[in-house]
Amino acid sequence: MAELTRSNDVAPGVTPQSAVRSPIPRVRMTGIGLQIPVGLRYDEWEKTGRQLSGIADSSAWWLGDWLVFGKTNYSDRYQLAIQNAGLRYQTLRNYAWVARRFEMSRRRPKLTFKHHTEVASLPFQEQDRLLDQAEQEMWTTKQLRNAVAQCHSTQSERPVHANSRIDVPKNRVGKWREAADRVGVDFDQWVLTMLDRAATEVLVPDYADHGAELHV
Repeated sequence: MAELTRSNDVAPGVTPQSAVRSPIPRVRMTGIGLQIPVGLRYDEWEKTGRQLSGIADSSAWWLGDWLVFGKTNYSDRYQLAIQNAGLRYQTLRNYAWVARRFEMSRRRPKLTFKHHTEVASLPFQEQDRLLDQAEQEMWTTKQLRNAVAQCHSTQSERPVHANSRIDVPKNRVGKWREAADRVGVDFDQWVLTMLDRAATEVLVPDYADHGAELHV
């Protein structure tokens, strides 16, 4: 069975000599791509895809937790660490925001990071309800997004008058859509999430007791 390892040359703990003699084909991760052995069987190739998908999804949580820890413990130096690591700060802000909204005990291993992102702007009780349903019924992120949209539409809110509108320059809308696409979130949901986040940051003293600190 192929084994996915990360190394510039060989798997951790394996010497170059023994790796050359090893009869077991290994798919290796490098900084610029995958080294896939010739003749890799379909089941091995398919297993590799599952492993890569899991790594990509987990890395969003890892980076979010990493930034939250840095902000808490090294507030005077954590931005320098981000620069030195070559990471995009805005992307990390999004990861950290979701990580803050979900303590480790509330994260669903069977659901992806994007599933959690879809419900991150909702109250905690509503988050848990929708994530439980998504897990039980094996929803895709799109199905969960539709459920969130329905949740927003059924919420009891003060009616908005027809003349209550905001004129937004077209270049701003294009920029916002690009940002939503970059983080893989539906445009309408992205706008709602960003507005909710901005409102919570302003009202953070009122939200602190509920663990809804959003500034990163």
